[in-house]
Amino acid sequence: MPGIEKLPIEETLEDSPQTRSLLGVFEEDTAAISNYCTQLYQAMHRIYDAQNELSAATHLTSRLLKEYDKQRFPLGGDDEVMSSTLQQFAKVIDELSSCHAVLSTQLADAMMFPITQFKERDLKEILTLKEVFQISSDDHDMAINRYSRLSKRRDNDKARAEAVEDVYTARKKQHQTMMHYFCSLNTLQYKKKTALLEPLLGYMQAQISFFKLGSENLTQQWEEFLGTIGASVQNVRREMEEEVGQMQQTIQQMERSCDPLYAPCDPDPAHSPVSRNLTRKQGYLYIRNKTGLVSSSWERQYFFTQGGNLMQQGRGEVAGGLVMDLDNCSVMAVDSDDRRFCFQVTAFDGKKAVTLQSESRKDCEEWISTINNISRRIYLSENAEELAARVNQTALEAVTPSPSFQQRHESMRPRGRPARASSISSVGSEPSPALSVLSLDALVAPDTPIQFDIISPVTEESGGSQRTSAQSGAGRRSNPFGESGDGAGEDSEDSILHQLFIVRFLGSMEVRTDSADVISETMRQILAARAIHNIFRMTESHLLVTCDCLKLIDPQTQVTRLRFPLSSVLQCQSHQDNKRLFGFVLQTNRDSRSICYIFESNNDGEKICDSIGLAKQIAVHSEMDRKAVEKRKEEDKAKEKQQEELSKQRQIEKDLEEQSRLIAASSRPSTTPSSSDGHVLVLGQSENGEGAQGEGPKQESDA
Repeated sequence: MPGIEKLPIEETLEDSPQTRSLLGVFEEDTAAISNYCTQLYQAMHRIYDAQNELSAATHLTSRLLKEYDKQRFPLGGDDEVMSSTLQQFAKVIDELSSCHAVLSTQLADAMMFPITQFKERDLKEILTLKEVFQISSDDHDMAINRYSRLSKRRDNDKARAEAVEDVYTARKKQHQTMMHYFCSLNTLQYKKKTALLEPLLGYMQAQISFFKLGSENLTQQWEEFLGTIGASVQNVRREMEEEVGQMQQTIQQMERSCDPLYAPCDPDPAHSPVSRNLTRKQGYLYIRNKTGLVSSSWERQYFFTQGGNLMQQGRGEVAGGLVMDLDNCSVMAVDSDDRRFCFQVTAFDGKKAVTLQSESRKDCEEWISTINNISRRIYLSENAEELAARVNQTALEAVTPSPSFQQRHESMRPRGRPARASSISSVGSEPSPALSVLSLDALVAPDTPIQFDIISPVTEESGGSQRTSAQSGAGRRSNPFGESGDGAGEDSEDSILHQLFIVRFLGSMEVRTDSADVISETMRQILAARAIHNIFRMTESHLLVTCDCLKLIDPQTQVTRLRFPLSSVLQCQSHQDNKRLFGFVLQTNRDSRSICYIFESNNDGEKICDSIGLAKQIAVHSEMDRKAVEKRKEEDKAKEKQQEELSKQRQIEKDLEEQSRLIAASSRPSTTPSSSDGHVLVLGQSENGEGAQGEGPKQESDA
């Protein structure tokens, strides 16, 4: 017999859409078998009824032929030949009637009984198991939904224990029912052949027995064929018995081994550690769908990774649909008001983000690690899992967390302090030649704490200076870059450059030098530290680039989180391979420290660095123009002052000439008293007018 398709009992616990699709094919096949067997049963029942009718009709014919002698015909007379002939026919027909009665009995036993048993027992058993499986599947979905809706804020141990127990019971019931249902469907593939062949075999054997009385040739002609069919039926029956035995053993083994997997969360996390080297993963997750402006709903779907894509598939669907391209995407754990174990996946352009929920913390961390590995395109290599393990091991060896880091992040305390490896980069870029000459201690201070939250450097200063500044400034916060907070909103209003970018803060740390490789080394250490301590949350902000400063603005409240004067930006650089990463080094005016800030953007790190460089160039040119304008103003003022002095000197000379003329006129002999008095009057007026010019002209006039 050709190979028979089987439902995989080993995959019943996973209950994937592929298994459900294959189950749907078997159910369609069962429905087709049921329909076909019903029609075949009706046809064979007509044969059986016709045979019974033929037997009864033959017996009636024989009886009527025997009663021919008792008939009285008005026009007929006693015909002994006819009567004798009819009696012979009656005897032969009576024997045929007996043969037909035997044939009817054989058809009932050999033809109708097998197909009736298959129709009434096997097919109805499949339908009953299908209903029980559907009920158990619905109960399992309801238990999972109740467990997933456990409140995060009101954590009730009793309610959680009851939910876990319901999930355990429902999942176990569904698993056991599904395994027995699969076993029955697999068995049906054998039974349908025996159910079709055995009735036909019984029918042919009954007909041969019927015709064997007068047709030996017909018997010899069919015996070999029927013998072959009978042997084939026996072989199928033996294979069915062996397969049923194997499936029963598999069911017993699965029930023993899968008992711990029925619970949604692992009671012993050490028994099943988190695997961070996966490049493929599949399973059921809840996805949040927005139903309004502030309302949303959660839907349980089957998710799986295919290459660099995240796919989802419903139970009734044949194939999965694309959710998001995972290349260069970002993933982080998020807090939900009503759900636990949630994480968010954001596309590389930042235009699409989906929020998903897993059943346990272990599953959530494995999904985050898998998506991170796919985002780095590790799946394109030949040995993807080995490369992922090597990258994670490199990250573990790349950073030495400091005690201050442990104090600030109590939930992420490392137990060991691995040695720093300066020859391997954990961010995917090869070390530059400068790094081979300069040691890491020359770039980054040893035991330097890493800030993963947006904290102003003013918090690093002593508390006494803050209190003094708070008392003297009446609530004004000191800025570590030597700028006052009063003009924070005024310095960028008249700027000719305003560019806004969406960025996510990764971390910052103090550096020792402004070398070109310090930003790359800081990126490597910060990313490695985030990978070691499973820090996936990132603070999203708006970076405003102006000609005066850089601002980090809260996207919701529009409050300025940090402000960096553009003059304090020493250098800005993006990552060589991952263009979404960039950073810049700042120098504080208070203690001349250098701090490197690392950010992640939506695939425009180079654009942000170019914008900062353009802002610095514009600031330089603006400063040069301002100095030129001030110099021009000073020259204009000097010229105006010189012109005023020249005009005063000319006025003095003019007044002296006028006074000399008047004195010369007064020294001449007077012709009339009136004219002399007029000259004296003019001289007096001149003297009164020249009183404001100084003592020198007056003395000369008197002389």
